[in-house]
Amino acid sequence: MSNRESRIVNLTEGGIFSVLTRLAMPIIATSFVQMAYNLTDMMWVGRVGSDAVAAVGTAGFFTWLANAIILIPKVGAEVGVAQSVGGGELPEARRYVRHSFQMIVMLAVLYAAGLIVFRRPLLSFFRLGEAIESASRTYLVIVALGMPFFTANPIFTAILNGSGDSSTPFRINSVGLVLNIILDPFFIFGLGPIPRLEVAGAATATVIAQMAVTALFIWEARRRPELFSGLKFTAKPDPVLLKRITKMGLPVAVQSGLFTFISMVVARIVAQWGALPIAVQKVGSQIESISWLTVGGFQSAMSAFIGQNYGGRRWERVYKGYFTGLSIAGSIGVVATLLLALAAEPLFAIFIPEAEAIALGVVYLRILSVSQFWMAVEILTAGAFIGQGRTAPPAIISITFNALRIPGALLLSATSLGLKGVWWAVSITSIFKGLILAGWYLRSLYTNPALSDFRRGLARSESN
Repeated sequence: MSNRESRIVNLTEGGIFSVLTRLAMPIIATSFVQMAYNLTDMMWVGRVGSDAVAAVGTAGFFTWLANAIILIPKVGAEVGVAQSVGGGELPEARRYVRHSFQMIVMLAVLYAAGLIVFRRPLLSFFRLGEAIESASRTYLVIVALGMPFFTANPIFTAILNGSGDSSTPFRINSVGLVLNIILDPFFIFGLGPIPRLEVAGAATATVIAQMAVTALFIWEARRRPELFSGLKFTAKPDPVLLKRITKMGLPVAVQSGLFTFISMVVARIVAQWGALPIAVQKVGSQIESISWLTVGGFQSAMSAFIGQNYGGRRWERVYKGYFTGLSIAGSIGVVATLLLALAAEPLFAIFIPEAEAIALGVVYLRILSVSQFWMAVEILTAGAFIGQGRTAPPAIISITFNALRIPGALLLSATSLGLKGVWWAVSITSIFKGLILAGWYLRSLYTNPALSDFRRGLARSESN
């Protein structure tokens, strides 16, 4: 193997805990960098007022929906590259790279055009009033113009993660975060020749930062011929490989898209209590994301780990890797429960320094704290399924119980719980998702012929 190829990290060898942790830490850090883009915007926009937060939060549903579109080529790239690397097939890994980029460019352009053309009816769905909707439309158009950069960066990240290199995406995305932190106050509040743009300024700063990240990823790709050489992006795509990528990524994308749509419907239910609960829910979900992004790092690590070992037919590591990851994710879930339950007030006060918003935010975070452990179990288990290329089971469980949030929210909010009933519906369904998906995966470990053969051999060796 050449020096260039040695930059691919072999996940089929070494201690499982150390391999997972070493791979997950930069992914977690990258996830926090991505979250920090939104938190930075929220912190500065929160100084403008809760209406501005509601405007950014409402438009954010549609950038969130873009993540569903990204997931089709993203999952295909990460799993395809991981399994190809695990099987020693670098030319096949490069085919996944080319086809994933060809797909995301087409999807990004179409989605951005749709957001710009239909921005008015999309945002009027929430019925938050003309002032908030106008600011939200401005934010949405600016972000849509930067959609090619916003969507390309996760594909670069997925490719490098699948190859076992999670450090490079972290470093590159961190540059974008620092740039966003620097630019946000300038564009939101104005400085010198830069006028006060408020909500539009937050969007402008984010797009500029994402453009810089894309440029750095392109520069890095030129140094990685083992993954990016001879791609010929103008060549005609192979429909068979596109179908394979779509088959892997579509269930996860549908899951994400429906989750976003369901969240929009839930937000519509919440909106009957006014704009303040919308702002509280948006900020609260950003705080809660501390836990699910941390576990999400281990989900990506688990996906790459299982992908390489599954492709290399290392059944022992597939089996033991899941339980190692599960113990890590469960520990994170317990810590998140304690954090949201015991430190809700100081956490929320960072973002909206208004007494009424803080009081409502504390209620939201404490209700969500109940489900943190099982949410962590669900996310980690989904990564194990995805690494095997089995993206349907986590999608089925997620779609089913997320959909139940709508009738659950309507029923519980009609009781004396009121607004709190909506948030309890979210927390309860998260618990069921974790329970059932973990049971499904455990059953698969005992029924998959290759894995069950290994398990029986392991049981015999332990009995002897």
